[in-house]
Amino acid sequence: MINRIISLCFLFITLFSCKQETKDKNEKLYVVTTTSMITDLVKNIGKDLIKVDGLMGSGVDPHLYKASEGDVSKLVNADVIIYNGLHLEGKLVEVFEKMKLQNRKAIAVGESLDKNTLIGSDYFASNYDPHIWFSVMNWKIVTQFVIDKLVEIDAKNASSYTNNGKIYLDKLSQLEKELQNTITTLPKEKRILVTAHDAFSYFGKAYDFNVVGLQGLSTATEAGVQDVQKLANFIIKNEVKAIFVETSVPKRTIKALQAAVKSKNHEVVIGGTLFSDALGNPDTNEGNYIGMFEYNVNTIVNALK
Repeated sequence: MINRIISLCFLFITLFSCKQETKDKNEKLYVVTTTSMITDLVKNIGKDLIKVDGLMGSGVDPHLYKASEGDVSKLVNADVIIYNGLHLEGKLVEVFEKMKLQNRKAIAVGESLDKNTLIGSDYFASNYDPHIWFSVMNWKIVTQFVIDKLVEIDAKNASSYTNNGKIYLDKLSQLEKELQNTITTLPKEKRILVTAHDAFSYFGKAYDFNVVGLQGLSTATEAGVQDVQKLANFIIKNEVKAIFVETSVPKRTIKALQAAVKSKNHEVVIGGTLFSDALGNPDTNEGNYIGMFEYNVNTIVNALK
């Protein structure tokens, strides 16, 4: 694995040094993004002024993502690369860092947030939980950060980026109000969210949920038998009605947890499938950030009532 990352870094450096800067001044800004949440955000700000290529589609786990040869070509030819950072895209981090040293425009949206507001993590080299999009307040800060960066890079379209961004920020503010209204229908003592991995800590902090993930923050770690048994006891003690699977994580861990609870003569249902590290299919409402968040909250609240 280490040899593969080194080879990939070397390939990027070689290709970048050979890239010809022949972009026509009227050609659209070419932006390559990593996660589907960032892709959706950039499209909302750039609209038809930019060309956006997202590397990670629906159901893709960024923790385990490996760049393909096609991805290499996209990244090499990009005018701007926008990624999450905070070591979410673990296997691409070294590549992005090398690019910055070559003065390539690689922008980590996680850098827009005050570190005092980030949740600590022993699972990532950054020591911070990278799942920052599960706080709408965080995502509004990220949105403004991306607006400012696009204005700086592509000044001729500054007013359009600013106007598009304002419209999207207003939508996020409206989303925040709707989420709060839905969540207040669930009593605080029932706000216990048990999922496959701990991707929802920012959600828990923002909306007053006790969040417990079976696999920890990264899907690269595996839950052991003791982890399953410990969480099963927690579910029974706290009378948790439902637990949840995730679209980007295999169901087997949550199924094992459900079986462990049943073996202790208790029942817990699987309340639904949540979108955690990726959005839904592009042709569905869950294929955009706002629709995904609405779906998740409705699924959680309805299952736990």
